[in-house]
Amino acid sequence: MSKLYIVPTPIGNLEDMTFRAIRILKEVDLILAEDTRTSGKLLKHFEIGTHMYSHHMHNEHKTTENLIARLKAGETIALISDAGTPAISDPGFLLTRACVENKIEVECLPGATAFVPALVNSGLPNDKFVFEGFLPDKKGRQTRYLALAEETRTMILYVSPHKLVKTLAEFIIYFGEDRQVCVCRELSKLHEENVRGTAKEVVAHFEKTAPRGEIVVVVAGKTIIKEPKKSKFSKDTEEEEEN
Repeated sequence: MSKLYIVPTPIGNLEDMTFRAIRILKEVDLILAEDTRTSGKLLKHFEIGTHMYSHHMHNEHKTTENLIARLKAGETIALISDAGTPAISDPGFLLTRACVENKIEVECLPGATAFVPALVNSGLPNDKFVFEGFLPDKKGRQTRYLALAEETRTMILYVSPHKLVKTLAEFIIYFGEDRQVCVCRELSKLHEENVRGTAKEVVAHFEKTAPRGEIVVVVAGKTIIKEPKKSKFSKDTEEEEEN
């Protein structure tokens, strides 16, 4: 029976690959990989011999129609990205939506993703949060910051290493230098690092130590200061004093 499987892969530590993910990748007719060279190493490690096909942000608009036809013909297909859960700031949404529109079953396996451990590691409130992924590079970046400046939930962003210092400096401009920030670097890998502090403290750290590897940034939301409510007693007292 045709089905699209969304299969998470480790973000660093290969021990995070699940038994179920390995089984599915061995059983399907085809594996769609963001980069077949990167995924080839993973498949070789777990002795998975299923045929791979390149499916990435530059060709997904062209390949989706053909893949839907193959699924309708009864094939089972697994979609993986270079690391983590597909469609989370990675290719996958277009194909998933096309499957839903064509009433083809989609099943996403639970597994590795970067933003959840980063959120938990940060120590910032995680009962409510917003995932922003990558901010726009130029057009719309300031507009996005102005909106986020009023966000009260904890915010999670993906930031490339060479843009981290610039991004942290922008946090100071739009959120203030005292806003709490946690930069999570190389999660699950040998040199995992979590740098916590104010935006001013964290940017100073990375100005001295050049950031490397995969990075997730967690930012505290805006604190709302509520005016204390006056009790009926205090109101009556004020009226008596005026009289």
